[in-house]
Amino acid sequence: MARLMVVDDSMFMRLMIKNILLELGHEIVAEASNGLEAISLFLQHSPDIITLDITMPEMDGITALKEIINYKSDSKIIMVSAMGQQSFVIEAITLGARDFIVKPFDKDRVAEAVKKVLNT
Repeated sequence: MARLMVVDDSMFMRLMIKNILLELGHEIVAEASNGLEAISLFLQHSPDIITLDITMPEMDGITALKEIINYKSDSKIIMVSAMGQQSFVIEAITLGARDFIVKPFDKDRVAEAVKKVLNT
């Protein structure tokens, strides 16, 4: 299975995503609460897939996405967004994100996104 990093400023959302991914048999190699931490941990752990929230303090997910794609252009990133952030999702996909999950999400949608991204 895949090695993942979970990035979200909400500890509750990180826990929800982590629990789903662990239940699906994946390994969580790192978790971050903002984009700056995400970039640092990405460089340390080289996860197979990153789930990346859009709205976060210090550095938002779109900026972090750009930085991570600059380091490794084939990075597999799944954006996580709240309802009403469609323009950000479109921008993220244009910049290189492979898929997106809309909050609130369920296990099946997370599983579908990870499976899709693993196969690309």
